[in-house]
Amino acid sequence: MVMALLRTVGRIGIDAILPPRCGGCGAITETTHAVCADCWAGLRFISAPQCACCGYPFELDDSANINGNEQPDGQVLCGNCLQKKPDFDLARAALVYDDHSRDYLLRFKHADRTDLTPLLARWLYQCGKGIWDQADLIVPVPLHRRRLLHRRYNQSGLLAARLSKMTGIPWDGLVLGRKRNTRSLGGLGPSSRKREVGGAFAIDDTRAQLCGLDGGRVVLIDDVLTTGATANACARALKQSGVMHVSVITVARVVR
Repeated sequence: MVMALLRTVGRIGIDAILPPRCGGCGAITETTHAVCADCWAGLRFISAPQCACCGYPFELDDSANINGNEQPDGQVLCGNCLQKKPDFDLARAALVYDDHSRDYLLRFKHADRTDLTPLLARWLYQCGKGIWDQADLIVPVPLHRRRLLHRRYNQSGLLAARLSKMTGIPWDGLVLGRKRNTRSLGGLGPSSRKREVGGAFAIDDTRAQLCGLDGGRVVLIDDVLTTGATANACARALKQSGVMHVSVITVARVVR
């Protein structure tokens, strides 16, 4: 009782000196790790209807009947997944990647705004509902050691660590590694992205045994899903090590 009161008083004192601010515009908010009403209105959250596999959002609720994409099991797939299933089993993203969400991610990724981690992790947690209760391990998309030294932190690793605390699922940032320092994928087309990341990821066999990867269900965390080239390359490496199921959860995804 006394400790709870002290924590409350301490929280009030901190908020008086350093009031919580919007993760978007920086305006003062009532709660920590939140966004103001104006910034919230600019965010485009992804919800059903969407592709049962890659999570691509459909514009119409009856898109399955219009496009003939409904499967025998009742699941609806987008055209790309109908043509060729990705190497991962499932993908979900919290937001559409646009001017608003890009601003959050660029600041988080390149401007040392690691204070955005709790906010972005909460969005990831919400869009991953139905996945967490079946997962055995959370794994971030890794950076090459040279890029990690330059940036000083892996944004996907920060999100994975936070999500581990929120879900109780263990995470490991070393079991999957990037063995080749690939160039930035920005501006590259789908085929070029695929070639660039092909064979770039590898599993640490010792850590794989410690993590119990064989037969496990892994949630792969990244910031943005564009063409799926990186997610596919990571999923292939994980499945070659014996992983049974790979779900991909990202903060945002490109919608064309």
